Amino acid sequence: MHPIETKNSPQTPQKPSIRIDYEVEIERLRTSMNAVILAHYYQEDDIQDLADYVGDSLELARRAAETNADVIVFCGVKFMAEGAKILNPEKLVLIPDLKAGCSLEDSCPPEAFRKFKEQHPDHIVVTYINCSAEVKALSDIIVTSSNAEAIINQLPREQKIIFAPDKYLGSYLNKKTGRNMLLWNGSCIVHERFSEQELIKLKTRHAAAHIIAHPECPEHLLRHAGHIGSTSSLIRYAEQHPGQEFLVLTEPGILHEMKKRSPGSIFYDVPGISGGACISCNACPYMKLNTLEKIYNCMLTRTPALELSPELISAAKKPLVRMLEMSKTIGRN
Repeated sequence: MHPIETKNSPQTPQKPSIRIDYEVEIERLRTSMNAVILAHYYQEDDIQDLADYVGDSLELARRAAETNADVIVFCGVKFMAEGAKILNPEKLVLIPDLKAGCSLEDSCPPEAFRKFKEQHPDHIVVTYINCSAEVKALSDIIVTSSNAEAIINQLPREQKIIFAPDKYLGSYLNKKTGRNMLLWNGSCIVHERFSEQELIKLKTRHAAAHIIAHPECPEHLLRHAGHIGSTSSLIRYAEQHPGQEFLVLTEPGILHEMKKRSPGSIFYDVPGISGGACISCNACPYMKLNTLEKIYNCMLTRTPALELSPELISAAKKPLVRMLEMSKTIGRN
């Protein structure tokens, strides 16, 4: 039960409080609207528990492309909901909070990226899915951290590539694939703010712990990791090592699914540094904007809904579809 109370002001006669069971009401609306609720692993635990599908960016893109629902409620950040709308232009796509943006998306403004692309006409553009619809429309292929290496390896070795927007993921992929991709200078505030000093302290206290990291982390953090992988890859790794300890270098919302799949394991999220003081800054402030109350309200009012122009949808859909086609051999969660 996740109740709220709505009370009249002191100037008006008091009426009995109204208590809303959000899970029950969301389930009622889900049925009446023929809606599907998609949630990223970085969402709050209660949102993950009520979603029809929980996944990383690749799996959620697949689910959005395949759904027969009339309404898609996307519990993630705006660029993810945009992807669902691009793949389903005829469907109503709702996002609980339009302010749920992405620091990595913000680091790649479309007009600046357009000019950058025009300076390198002999390069194709491989873009991480964490970007705006406008940047997707400027791209040749979209990738996620789950499929980027496999997709890049399918491209001719002589092909010159721009990789955007995450410079750390791009650098990691250059090493993994032996490429020399030209990197856009973007990053994710969550992954670059982990403290190496705090990681070393935790490593000293928990010497047997596995250090696992998302490749959006800077190289000085990745060199400590025994396993580097996408969100779903990190979860699978924990699942394969039940009853053990883990130091986790990614958004801590992932720990909810890890605890389900790796019974008896202990997970530690690594603090970050800001202004010289250690703080817990590794939770994505945008992902945490979504709540059960906002999900209920967006379904009840059918707003806010994602709206994109037909021209933008057409241009952005091509690299997304190409990603899905090139990812058919990559396993599901």
